[in-house]
Amino acid sequence: MSTSTVTKRKKSFYVLFTFLLSFALLLVGCGNKETKDTSTKKEAQPQETTSREITHAMGTTKIDGTPMKIVTLYQGATDVAVAMGVKPVGVVESWAEMPIYNYLKADLEGVAIVGQETQPNLEEIAKLKPDLIIGSKVRHEEIYEQLSQIAPTVMHETVFDFKGTADMMGQAMNQEDKVKEILGQWDTRVADFQTKIKEKLGDKWPFHVTVANFRADHARIYVTGFAGSILKELGFEGPKNLTDDSLEIVKLTDKESITQMNADVIYVFMENDETVKKTYDEWTNHPLWKELDAVKANQVYQVDEINWNLAGGLLSANLMLDDIYDKFELEK
Repeated sequence: MSTSTVTKRKKSFYVLFTFLLSFALLLVGCGNKETKDTSTKKEAQPQETTSREITHAMGTTKIDGTPMKIVTLYQGATDVAVAMGVKPVGVVESWAEMPIYNYLKADLEGVAIVGQETQPNLEEIAKLKPDLIIGSKVRHEEIYEQLSQIAPTVMHETVFDFKGTADMMGQAMNQEDKVKEILGQWDTRVADFQTKIKEKLGDKWPFHVTVANFRADHARIYVTGFAGSILKELGFEGPKNLTDDSLEIVKLTDKESITQMNADVIYVFMENDETVKKTYDEWTNHPLWKELDAVKANQVYQVDEINWNLAGGLLSANLMLDDIYDKFELEK
């Protein structure tokens, strides 16, 4: 073999080796680049979960993220959820117009009923796989631990404080701005009413008010509670002859106590029941009833029991306020 031929073969070998080495290095470089790009992409989209501690009537509850599947276990909480624009996956049965109050039916169509407010069905709640349960200590203290095993659970102290309910739900549902908005709208309406009622009544304002409820065997005055707290916020004063206005309910067992109802205006709610109606007729035909200031001034009004007592939420509070505007012939 000639020297020139050997030289040519060596050159061909070196060219091929150089090409293969360059190609291999190129592959390694691409692989490293792909790995680097993938790693960068993962870092750009971290999976973060916001976690917070909510303080409520039963202690504190840790909630991650923004709950989407809500179960409400009292009427006021159901009402407030709808006011917030949230449709719960489960609610308890209403006290009247069962299973859901008429004013909420359109917004709660298809929602599961999970038992009664005083006795929720834990099995039905668990089936819904909620990520938040809203309850009340006064109703559900004994089953709080069981509810908490199903989902994070927060509880308000009572069932009729719609503002406290809204504040708690706003924190738990990560919607504090929405709650601030809807409660701000309520405050605006209260201020509007106060301005207009003072303009209409002048020195006669504030009026004393009685919220009366008739039962089959007795009558009641609702001093505080849902209706009473709203009337106080509007500027009304309590019954004229009651010295203790911190009581929630005053039970009147005989007609001689009718004088405790005395006020400038009386709002009456009661069940649509013949026995109750009989009690009402007997009491309102008694001579002491006819001597009440509101009776003499023709300012006794029958009002809707759901809006004034049973519903206990922000929407029903607005319906109650609508009623008061109408009774005083004020422009809304």
